[in-house]
Amino acid sequence: MKVKLLIVVAALFTFGVALANDKGIDWNSLTAEQQQVLQPYANSWDSLGPQRQLHLSTGADRWANMSRKQRQAAQRRFKKWRDLTDERRDFIRERYEIYRSLSPTEQRRIRDNFRRYRSLRHDQRQQLRDRYIRMTPEQRQRLRDRMKKRRSTAPTRD
Repeated sequence: MKVKLLIVVAALFTFGVALANDKGIDWNSLTAEQQQVLQPYANSWDSLGPQRQLHLSTGADRWANMSRKQRQAAQRRFKKWRDLTDERRDFIRERYEIYRSLSPTEQRRIRDNFRRYRSLRHDQRQQLRDRYIRMTPEQRQRLRDRMKKRRSTAPTRD
């Protein structure tokens, strides 16, 4: 299933890149489904940049291929994102860029640690958060340094 999804996304991306030249994507070249999803942008489509058009058309394809349950989940996530303050969204974007700049090994380590954290009981997670909050900045830095040292001496799983 994941392989099929990856192939579809790659094909859509390739198709989208071919359409997104310096002038962008022509509204009339979008499928009927894409136009329906992107209707709020119909009047301003030509004024959007080529990358924005590509991003929106790819997102419209993804939306069209989602089940009702997936769409509802996406709408909840989008509402949660919209409800964040501008500062919080900027912070999340910055952290995401930092994450993307990490090696695949580091990204995997972060994902594994997050999964491990999420598998803890609620009270255990709260206890860890409380303990971290009570730390002084110096204690936090020592913890980061210890973790960094531990990672650099641990055998890699690659």
